[in-house]
This record gives sequence, structure tokens and C-alpha cells, in this order.
Amino acid sequence: MGGVAALARAAGHRVTGSDQSVYPPMSTQLAALGIELIEGYGAQQLELEPDAIVIGNVMTRGMPVIEALLDRALPYASGPEWLAAAVLRERWVLAVAGTHGKTSTSAMLAWILEDAGLAPGFLIGGIPQNFGVSARLGAAPFFVIEADEYDTAFFDKRAKFVHYRPRTLVLNNLEYDHADIYPDLAAIERQFEHLLRTVPGAGRVICNGADANLERVLAAGCWTPVERFARSGGAVQWRVEAPPQADFSRFQVLFEGSDCGELAWQGIGAHNAENALAALAAARHAGVPVARGIEALQRFEGVARRMQLRGVAAGVHVYDDFAHHPTAIRTTLDGLRRRVGRERIIAILEPRSQTMRLGVHQSALAGALEDADEVWLYAPASLRWDVRAAVASLGERAHVIADLDALVHELVRRLEPGDHALIMSNGGFGGLHTRLLAALSARLSTVGPVAS
Repeated sequence: MGGVAALARAAGHRVTGSDQSVYPPMSTQLAALGIELIEGYGAQQLELEPDAIVIGNVMTRGMPVIEALLDRALPYASGPEWLAAAVLRERWVLAVAGTHGKTSTSAMLAWILEDAGLAPGFLIGGIPQNFGVSARLGAAPFFVIEADEYDTAFFDKRAKFVHYRPRTLVLNNLEYDHADIYPDLAAIERQFEHLLRTVPGAGRVICNGADANLERVLAAGCWTPVERFARSGGAVQWRVEAPPQADFSRFQVLFEGSDCGELAWQGIGAHNAENALAALAAARHAGVPVARGIEALQRFEGVARRMQLRGVAAGVHVYDDFAHHPTAIRTTLDGLRRRVGRERIIAILEPRSQTMRLGVHQSALAGALEDADEVWLYAPASLRWDVRAAVASLGERAHVIADLDALVHELVRRLEPGDHALIMSNGGFGGLHTRLLAALSARLSTVGPVAS
């Protein structure tokens, strides 16, 4: 919704919005755009007499502002509905869907199109470092959008992405998530089936050819040509070639068996190599030659909060990552492990997503964290399941703590020069990254430099 607000502001509207406990980078982006943020959901904000009211899915019945607008019979639309009518209606929409990698792939795709001189519009659930903003109107015809499967609004329980009508659709992967919305994987697959029905026959579907769940979705009905990608092997058009233990910071891109060139970039991890394949394939459908796309990705600077190095203090590298699903946690750790070799990785996780808070993935958590040398899990009293039991198989490597101040204290006490502290959360985590770096710096100034 922050991105939707930015697009409305760029279109010349005065924009106000209401939310609670907004944190950077979105809060700072909104402030920089001159978008007024109202804390909370009071009915008094309707005294502004807005010309249009756009509803995000955080809004529910019972909130004073929602009850007031319904009682007064004011017109309203969901965020995706407004987008479809006001922004996407006459654009070539390139949508990126899937459980993991949507933000990174969307950012890569937007950057390839930008680097090729096409000035795309975009709406992305993070801030690509090459652009510094999560959304812009851009120039016609291309518009890249992160296509979320979460439900649209309190009055529209379809997935957001069914509103977008893409001409180019990327399907990265499909797993069970959003347990607060969907009862099982089949319910999510049904939404993806609806999405496929909106892609024209003259469009293109770019699909992960190694994902059995996506193959099942395609088999239920697809009327659009499909190009498949995978890390290696199989009947796919797109794949990569890299040494067995590579960190995927350098690999060959192959299309239909032909070597298209080497990509040497800032990205790491097999998951990002797959994201790059998907972005290259989608850009090619929009007319960008593969070699040009590879050249662009060599200058791709990543996305805020996706394995973002927030700083180095007392010899400790502190990273920020959005991973909150066991698969994303596992692939993020695997990428970092391949990069740093035997250096110590300390994984710090906040199980904050609704699915995590419900304990749906607790049985997979220990396995996802296996690559870490030490694990710290923040488990406040509000968490509904036994975190200690879930990670018991990790033995003495695993620590569970319920207080943020105590967590910072313990991390500062235990972290050593050369360590890599990987902080994973889909929220602000109480500003842990900044607090940890500050505390580490204070420790260094107190004890003096450590001899190597």
C-alpha cells in the first residue's frame, strides 16, 4: 500500500494514509514523498473528505474508520482494484508471482528494462537499490509488479494478483504459506489457477520447471505459451551452469542449450540465480536481448532487506534479510555459507509472519537453520507454540530468548571478529540491526581494537 500511495502521489494527487507502527524503509520513503501518515484507524481522518478511499488488507471490520465509511456509504476500492483501473489498464504488465523471490525478481526485471532504456513503471514490495523507491509510474507501455497471493481486502477474498491482468507472468515457486488466509496448499493453487486464466494467449508464462506444485497448476488449465527455467537439468529452456560448490556470484546463462554469457554480479545463492533466469526470460519477452539483460544484472545492486549488509562493527558483519518461511531461511543461509566458507554464521530469527506465529512450519524450522553455527530465536510470550521443542535437534547451537534487550546483550557478548550475524524477519524486529551495530561499536571503543 505504500507503493500504491507513491503511485497516486506521482499521478498528482494529495495522498494521506493510516497505519500503525510503520517502520523503515517504507516510513522514510513515504515521508520523503510528502505523504501524510495518520497513526491508527480513527474515524476522524474521514473529515478530510477524500475524493477516493483505497483500502489495504490490514483494514478489517470493527476499525472505526471502516465502520464510519460504511455507515456513510462512501465509495471505496481495494488497492489492487484501484491499481488496475488507474495505472495498469493500458500497460504491458509483467507480474512476478510465487511464494519466494517475488521482490528480488521484480527488482531485477525492472532494472533490466530500465538499463535497456525502456523506463518501466513498477510496484515492488521492497526498495531496489538501483532505484531507491519501491514504486514509480514510469513510461508506457511496461509496468513490473510484484504479484502477491495474499487476499485483497476485507470485502474481496481473492488473491491480489487476479486484478493485475499480466501479459508476461513469472511463476517462481509455490509452497504453503499464509495460514491465516488459506486452509491448505490446494486453496493457494486455486488462486494461481485463476491468475493463469487472465494471461492472454499472445502473452508468456515464465515458470519454474522444477516445481511440481506449479506443474499441477499449469495442468489445470493454461492457454499461454510457457517457458521453463531451473537451476539445472530437466526439460527447461533456461538453466545455469556453475561449479558444484559455487556461491552463484558467477555463472553461465543457457537458453535452449546455447550459452548466452556469464553473469558475474553482487548476488549470491542458488535461489538468486533462479530469480535472475526468470527476470532474463521475462525481459526477453518484452524485447530485451538476453546478453543485454545479463549486462544489466552485472550492475544490479540488490534490494533493501534481502541479504543486505547493514554494517560491520567490531569485525562482525551484520546482515538484514526478509526470510520468514523455512525454504527462504534455508536458501538464504545456504547462499551465505557458500560465500563465507567456514567462517561463523549466527542466525537470528524473529518468527513474525502469521504462518510462523501459528506454528504451521515449526517442524521444518530446525532443518532450515542447519547451516548456521549458532541460532538465536526471538520468542515473545505471544507466540503460540513451543519454540524450544521445535529447535531441540540443533542442541547447544540453538538459543531461545523472549526479551530484545537481553538478545542484544547476549549477541554482543558472544559475537567475535569475523562472524556473520544474519538477522531474519519480515518486520522491523525492534530495530535490532541498528541496536546491535551500535552496541558492537560501543564494545569496540570500550575494549579497544582486537588484534587479528
